Amino acid sequence: MIPANPVTLPLAEYKAKHVRFEVAGKLATLTLNRPDRKNPLTFESYDEIANIFRAAARDTQVKAFVITGAGGNFCSGGDVFEIIGPLVEMDTVGLLKFTRMTGEAVKAMRAAPQPIVAAIEGVCAGAGAILAMASDMRVGTANAKIAFLFNRVGLAGCDMGACAILPRIVGHGRASELLYTGRVLGGEEADRWGFFNSLVSPADLPARATALAVELADGPTFANAMTKRMLEMEWAMSVEQAIEAEAVAQALCMETEDFRRAYRAFAARQKPVFEGN
Repeated sequence: MIPANPVTLPLAEYKAKHVRFEVAGKLATLTLNRPDRKNPLTFESYDEIANIFRAAARDTQVKAFVITGAGGNFCSGGDVFEIIGPLVEMDTVGLLKFTRMTGEAVKAMRAAPQPIVAAIEGVCAGAGAILAMASDMRVGTANAKIAFLFNRVGLAGCDMGACAILPRIVGHGRASELLYTGRVLGGEEADRWGFFNSLVSPADLPARATALAVELADGPTFANAMTKRMLEMEWAMSVEQAIEAEAVAQALCMETEDFRRAYRAFAARQKPVFEGN
């Protein structure tokens, strides 16, 4: 197990070691980059992903993320030889340290204020399916193969927040089917089930995911972050609590300059240009 290595630089200056990470203007792209093995995760890449998204909470330039995989696949999950092999030799203390570390990646993704768009084709399995699930929106292709296959290796489906998050996306019954059976969810079925926000051709996938993320990045930064926060918080609230929380959240958004820009643009019959404050 590797120690946490916090990202202290602005994201535009950060040089990733275990994933490919690029920042262009307001948009950051994180690419799982071991295409010869369908982009499996390692102890190091889990940790780096978590640290990148933790750093995103402090970054003022990046307004949206795309997460994707290289070479026609998203991610095949934890590396069998670099992760699964060592796990079978660990004691309970070591195993719990590992499972908590993998969960940190999801917690960091959900806590990052920026919207995250996953671009998914090919294999998207195990922890790879979790990273897709933990994103805010998913653009996929018909050749995508999503599988929460933990039970196929003798583990429970309750991994890295799957039992909490997946039912919110596809519903309880469908999430139960995927987590109990570990079966493959094809791209067209994922689109029908609502796991994908849109279905595109492999050739169009990078451009479509990037365009969606750029659209989000060009939106009102504070308001987008508030939307993400409230979507996360309100799952555990009553309707009355949610309405009150949203009243407070919206009042705070009304104090931003972007809100005033939108009003002035509307009055002038122009499209608002948001600046993130």
